[in-house]
Amino acid sequence: MVRLVRFHALGKGVRIGSVEGGSVIDLTSIDPRLFSSIPRMVKLAESQGVSLDTLVEDTVGRLRGDPYEYAALDRAATGSEAHLLLPYRPPEVWGCGVTYERSRKAREDETTVKGPYDMVYEAERPEVFFKATGERCVGPNEPICVRSDSESTVPEAELAFVVGAGPSIIGYMVGNDVTARDIEGQNPLYLPQAKIFKGCCALGPAFVSSEGLKQPHSLGVRCRILRNGRPVFEGETNTSKLKRSLDELLVYLCRNNPVPLGSVCLTGTGTVPPMGFTLRQGDVIEIEIEGLGLLRNPVRQL
Repeated sequence: MVRLVRFHALGKGVRIGSVEGGSVIDLTSIDPRLFSSIPRMVKLAESQGVSLDTLVEDTVGRLRGDPYEYAALDRAATGSEAHLLLPYRPPEVWGCGVTYERSRKAREDETTVKGPYDMVYEAERPEVFFKATGERCVGPNEPICVRSDSESTVPEAELAFVVGAGPSIIGYMVGNDVTARDIEGQNPLYLPQAKIFKGCCALGPAFVSSEGLKQPHSLGVRCRILRNGRPVFEGETNTSKLKRSLDELLVYLCRNNPVPLGSVCLTGTGTVPPMGFTLRQGDVIEIEIEGLGLLRNPVRQL
């Protein structure tokens, strides 16, 4: 399995790397034109009729780029140290809701308008909503945000897939669909305000191609929230508990809807903090998905 990351190296700028154990091989140092961005690499692999994994593995097998320690890259940017970046800036991010039983119950508990989430969970058509533009997304160790008018904001740990031509699913990332739960609970029509704001979505830490991750429906998902270094919430689920297939979500997302290539779709959450919980300034969220890595983000109050 090839895990691709984007990172900044002091004196070298933005790089694309391949994660190998505890190291990151700098692919850009091998060929700056070929390995300039993950979307470019995907297109090139398609034009050559090979998988993205094959393109990377063949190159690394013949040539070795500069190595970096992954743990040293996985830290907040200081301007003087190498650090991970958002894998790439997606043109659009979409979300799907009420795809897990736990999410259905949480939505019903929080809303003052009873019934609609039970109906969506059982309906043929899934809930699909616009989540973010690339400018509203953050990468590893960048702060996600809490709206100034929200009193109950929570993270939502989700498997994210990347939309390719066809349409098709070409890759996966860890996603955090940050949600102002109290605003959404006041009225379902407030969903855009609960979902779309500065720093409302975190993606990363790596991009894994669909060829590399062959079983996306059986992945462990873990979420932990740290406050002053101590856990105040820990939860886990498995993508096997998704009520709907990823292909089904893709079909409804792209039906009569020209979704740009490289857009991201968040597939819903199955682990939710209890009612009354809210993120605070300085909290740290850790979301880990089997095979994709751990995405860590501090919290900033707007």
